Amino acid sequence: MKLSFTTPKTEQFQFEITGSKSISNRYLILQALFPNLNLKGLSNSDDTQVLQKALSASLQETTEIDIHHAGTAMRFSTAFFSALPGCEVILTGSQRMQERPIGILVEALRSLGADIQYIKNEGFPPLKISGKPLQKENISISADVSSQYITALMLIAPSLKNGLTIHLESKVTSKPYLKMTAQALESVGVHVEYDGNSIRVHSKTKIEPTTISVESDWSSVSYFYSCLALMNAGNMNISTFYKDSLQGDSRVAEFYQLFGIETHFKTNFIQLSKMDNFKLPQKIELDLNDTPDLAQTIAVSCLGLGVECFLTGLHTLKVKETDRLVALKNEIEKFGAEVIITDESLHLKPVDEFNSEVKIETYQDHRMAMAFAPLTVKTDLEILNPEVVSKSFPDFWDKMRVLGIR
Repeated sequence: MKLSFTTPKTEQFQFEITGSKSISNRYLILQALFPNLNLKGLSNSDDTQVLQKALSASLQETTEIDIHHAGTAMRFSTAFFSALPGCEVILTGSQRMQERPIGILVEALRSLGADIQYIKNEGFPPLKISGKPLQKENISISADVSSQYITALMLIAPSLKNGLTIHLESKVTSKPYLKMTAQALESVGVHVEYDGNSIRVHSKTKIEPTTISVESDWSSVSYFYSCLALMNAGNMNISTFYKDSLQGDSRVAEFYQLFGIETHFKTNFIQLSKMDNFKLPQKIELDLNDTPDLAQTIAVSCLGLGVECFLTGLHTLKVKETDRLVALKNEIEKFGAEVIITDESLHLKPVDEFNSEVKIETYQDHRMAMAFAPLTVKTDLEILNPEVVSKSFPDFWDKMRVLGIR
C-alpha cells in the first residue's frame, strides 16, 4: 500500500481508540474463571477475538485451537487450559508462533503438576494439554524473558486450591505489565501481594457480580504521538484514557515530551498539543525495559525528526512477532540512516535527507506497519502487507486517513 501525506484542512482532531488489548485479554481469562464478571469496551483486535474464541471452544473431546499470531493468547491459554480439569486441547498457531519459545512457561506449569506435551519441537508450540487440578502452591520462574509467562500464572492462581506464590528469578522485564495484572485481579476481589521478588495470589472461588470498563490502548495511541511530533501543527483529543492508567505504555506521554508534545489529562480523554518554540534534542537515550512495545514508534519518530537515539532494555524484542531489532535495522537503513543493534539495544544515527520510495516490509508484525506509517508525514513510502494492523488496531488506517495520510 503506497502512502502519501496531504496537510489536513484542520489542526483539531478527535479520535476514540478501542479498549486495551493487554487489559482486555487479562479480563477475558478472569471472566472465564468468574462468569458473573461483565466486560465493557473490550478491544476489537484480532488477538482479543482469537482469545475469546479459544475460551469459548467446545471442550467435550480433544479440541484443536488455532491461536494464529496471538502471543498473549497462546501464553494465557496454555496456563488456563492446563488448570481446567477434564479438558483435552491442542494449541497451535502460525508458523511464526511455532517459532516463538514457550518452554519457560510449560516447565513452570509442569512443576505445578500440569500435563503438557510438545507435538513438534521441544520448547515450542503446538502443545497438547490435558487439563487437571494443579496442587502445588509455590513456583520459581525466570523473570527476564517475558512478563506474559508470569501473568499467565497469576491469572490462573485464583482457581488453584491454595492460590500460588511465584518467586521471581533475575531482573523483571516489563514490570508495569505485572502490576497491571495484579490490579486487574484486585479489581475483581482477588488478593495479591507483590514485593518485587515474589508475587502471592490468593485463591478465590467466586466474586460478586462486577462490571469492568476497559481503558483504551496506550500502545495504539503512541502512533498518534508520533504523527503529531512529525507534523508542523495540530491538536488531538483522544479517548478513553486516564492519568492513573494501569498500562505501562502510558509513559509514552513522558517520552514524547522529548519531541515537544504535551499531554493534558481531561475527564476521560487526553489532549495532545505541540509546545511553542520547542527545540529538538540532538540525541536521546531511553531505557525501555518496562515499555518495549514503544521502541519501534520512538525509533521511527527519531528517524523522521533527525534525532539520534540510543534505546536499551530491548531484549524481549527478539521473540516478538518477528525479531524486531533486526527488522528495525533492515527497514530504517533503507532510508539511508545507520542502525547498530545488540541483543538488547538499538543505536540510530539519522540522515539529513531520506532515500525516497522506500518499501517497508512488515514481517507479519502489526507494530512494524503502524510505527512506520507516521513517517509518511515526511516522505512518501510503501507499506507491504498493511492488513497486519488488525492484530491490535483494525481501524488504524481509517484513523491515519483523517490525519492526512492516504
